[in-house]
Amino acid sequence: MRPTLVVLAAGMGSRYGGIKQIDGVGPDGEAILDYSVYDALQAGFGRVVFVIRRDIEDDFRRFVGSRFEKHVDVGYVFQEMDDLPVAGVDFAGRSKPWGTAHAVWAARKAVNEPFAAINADDFYGREAYTILGAWLAERASDENEYAMVGFRVDHTLSPNGSVSRAVCETDDAGALKRIVEHKEIFRDGSAIVSQLNDGSRMTLAPDTTVSMNMFGFTPTFFPAIERGFAEFLRRNAGDPKAEYYIPTVVDELIARGEARMTVLPSSGQWFGVTYREDRESVVAALGKLADDGSYPRPLWGG
Repeated sequence: MRPTLVVLAAGMGSRYGGIKQIDGVGPDGEAILDYSVYDALQAGFGRVVFVIRRDIEDDFRRFVGSRFEKHVDVGYVFQEMDDLPVAGVDFAGRSKPWGTAHAVWAARKAVNEPFAAINADDFYGREAYTILGAWLAERASDENEYAMVGFRVDHTLSPNGSVSRAVCETDDAGALKRIVEHKEIFRDGSAIVSQLNDGSRMTLAPDTTVSMNMFGFTPTFFPAIERGFAEFLRRNAGDPKAEYYIPTVVDELIARGEARMTVLPSSGQWFGVTYREDRESVVAALGKLADDGSYPRPLWGG
């Protein structure tokens, strides 16, 4: 069974300003997710499901989805604030959905096979899709075996501000033991620093493995999200900024011994547009990849 690519594209990108998922940064107007879909197809994925918001549906289908529909089976699902596993949640004053785990859960009715979940605005590189696609192709749909592609933290930073990364701890066999969200990681001179919630700082080694939200799951992950999400909502419904993250679900499952996650290391260079100032470097990097023949021009043919 060929795996499905689930693209999380509902976020507005508040720090970037605008709908960065449809921003043309490639040499022929491609968005970053054009390259994600292209690389996934090269790696053997057979279907793409986009998780979007209803208010960007028309623009997204016209400017992005239409480019893929003659190359691969494309589906759309919606991440909506009131699509929740419990009733009676008061989310007055909330302006955005409930985080990346909520976004994955939105695809529960559209995906019945092993799948990868990625951010729409991150460039992961073809190696990452090849590694994850091969791993997913060997999975059965009822397994509680998951995977993530791990990147070196020094390959994932922005020169224009702090970034949020999930720091991973693995055992000797490469299984994830613990994953912890760090919300402010940045370079301070030659050091890589995480600013912690209590105001203290932690220095990270350059080769520290971090998650860039490139995960491989089976459909067993959907009910796992639902169980944890219901409890999360009971605790945090009144917090307009609370979000339920994929790494949080994974960490809870591992701590209870209910799932295993293999970390698949990638040596590739991640890049993305976290801040508007990052855009110039992304345009240059994609142009260079096209110039050296890594990608055709235009990406999807004339």
